[in-house]
Amino acid sequence: MKPKSSKNIRVLDIYARLCEGKSVNKAEDAKKFGVDARTIQRDIDDIRVFLDERQMGYAPDGRSVVYDRNDKGFIMAGSEGAMMSNSEILAVSKILLGSRAFTKKEINGILGKMINGCVPLKNMKLVKELISNEQFHYVELGHKTYIQDKLWHIGTNIKEHNLIEIKYSRGEHTGVVTRIIEPMAILFSEYYFYLNAFIVKPDKDGKYVHKYDYPAIFRIDRIKEYKELREKFQVSYADRFEEGEFRKRIQFMYSGHLMKIQLKFYGENPEPVLDRLPTARIVEEKEHQFTISAEVYGKGILMWLLSQGSRIEVIRPESLRQEMKKKVEEILKLYS
Repeated sequence: MKPKSSKNIRVLDIYARLCEGKSVNKAEDAKKFGVDARTIQRDIDDIRVFLDERQMGYAPDGRSVVYDRNDKGFIMAGSEGAMMSNSEILAVSKILLGSRAFTKKEINGILGKMINGCVPLKNMKLVKELISNEQFHYVELGHKTYIQDKLWHIGTNIKEHNLIEIKYSRGEHTGVVTRIIEPMAILFSEYYFYLNAFIVKPDKDGKYVHKYDYPAIFRIDRIKEYKELREKFQVSYADRFEEGEFRKRIQFMYSGHLMKIQLKFYGENPEPVLDRLPTARIVEEKEHQFTISAEVYGKGILMWLLSQGSRIEVIRPESLRQEMKKKVEEILKLYS
């Protein structure tokens, strides 16, 4: 028999093996640590008490130590409250990989930290294998810009209501413009992170005022430089910017005035329209024909409408209907 070990070492060793998904056999552990089986049982009971107390925490621990008759030993069942399940970590990993929002270096770092910090030890190998192929073939976007720190710094300025000055490039072959802005929200859509902000300019008294009555949208990877100005902007509770409501009404991150539109959908199931436009509602229904109303910001909606072909007809406003007609005619000319 081995020399008797300390209680702390025994309990930590048993707990670590249980967390790794291993089975604990009382007789084997008693021999391993130089104690009797009743002592090992008391150690297991101490771990059970510890887990029970964690049930009352901020992120309740759903784990418990149970006896497995097949393994003839004790195992850890359930999952830790702060941990993610196999399904959750796999879903989030797939979303991150599919978004292509980060450079390859960034995505590898994010996935590694997330798996190592949020996945139970016994599931790590499986999760890594399930995403390994897609992670290996991950294709980063052309701009190859590291944006994680930029996201945090801009987010801090949003929270603290700081005016910031940005140098912004509209594209690879265009110049850089300087803007002073009130940052409002960070959004993600179609591969890119965007900053919603009001462009401001000084009035005759030198006070900054909004240049437009709707926010501009800036791709964050195209913000070349930014600096915090020593000036705050005020936002009343009633006038606060609600990015969730804005997100419902924006398409492809094209800003502009708010429009009320009406469409006709020709088909059996209007679900694609209702899913794409969160503010959409059916106002009239006939056989294979649905009249739908919605609210949208700007002209980004045109890109999606054109992708629907003959299934969608714009009814109003008339200006949008005419613009849709003009775009269709321009497309037809390409094939004439």
